Amino acid sequence: MTNETPIFEAKNIVKEYSGHRALDNVSIKVPKQSIFGLLGPNGAGKTSLIRIINQITAPDSGEILIDGKPLQRGHVSQIGYLPEERGLYKKMKIGEQAVYLAQLKGMPKKQAKQELMLWFKKFEIDTWWNKTVDELSKGMAQKIQFITTVVHRPQLLILDEPFSGFDPINTNLVKSEILKLRDEGATIILSTHNMGSVEEICDNIALINNSKKILDGKVNDVKQQFSEEKYIIEFKGTGVAFANAIWGGWEMVNNEQLGENHASATIKLTGGTKLNDFLKGIINAVEIQSVNKVIPSMNEIFIRAVENESTSKEEVTNENTNQDG
Repeated sequence: MTNETPIFEAKNIVKEYSGHRALDNVSIKVPKQSIFGLLGPNGAGKTSLIRIINQITAPDSGEILIDGKPLQRGHVSQIGYLPEERGLYKKMKIGEQAVYLAQLKGMPKKQAKQELMLWFKKFEIDTWWNKTVDELSKGMAQKIQFITTVVHRPQLLILDEPFSGFDPINTNLVKSEILKLRDEGATIILSTHNMGSVEEICDNIALINNSKKILDGKVNDVKQQFSEEKYIIEFKGTGVAFANAIWGGWEMVNNEQLGENHASATIKLTGGTKLNDFLKGIINAVEIQSVNKVIPSMNEIFIRAVENESTSKEEVTNENTNQDG
């Protein structure tokens, strides 16, 4: 069971660059031993927050807490960061480079080599230890970067687009390892545009748009929040009988003939109509076989939340313009 005590907390973070506000009063809590999706369109402010966590830059105001304590230099050994822009020394031997990077995170050389060899074997790249990076494919190089990010077993992992460039097999391999790391005690902040991956492995999410947090919560709660009164009903009978059985209080979104005397209808309830009342209306006209609520995907939620926020912002701007006029 996930421990709800936040290992990471951002409190009212504000960051500006040359008059542009990259983060506007952003507050986020990340529970321990969870996978937290940090989502948002390009330029929304995600990278600015990640740079602050890694102490590359500092906030103009607000506070970052790691396990309840203000962020400080010593926290670097507790954090693993995989940047979107990968960077390895191309002419340096892979094993030597991996050991060097592990030592920078505080691992003794002998321990680093032992742990790295285990990871290399797991990722089926143990024969590449003495080769150089420029001999690797992009996918192979990304495996090395992932390994060097996690090898020191940090409490907090920040992974920026970790699946970029991987084929489906290696994507599943990395997902599996991320889940194992969580189960073994790590907390992961996952920044990605891959909504399918968010749906598969994230426990919680926060969505940033135009420098503000516009949505956060547990994945299942967010999906319920954005779900509408839409249902897929499979039945025996004809579409005509189904449609004529009840008047008002619903809309036909889609219907499909699945076979002779077998059909499916996607309906949306309107005007406060309850599902039970709708089903009572059709139960004598068709034989109901299944009823399933339509739950939106994270991709749909992402698009709707960003569009809704943009529409609200535009309405406020227009209202202020009209008042000034």
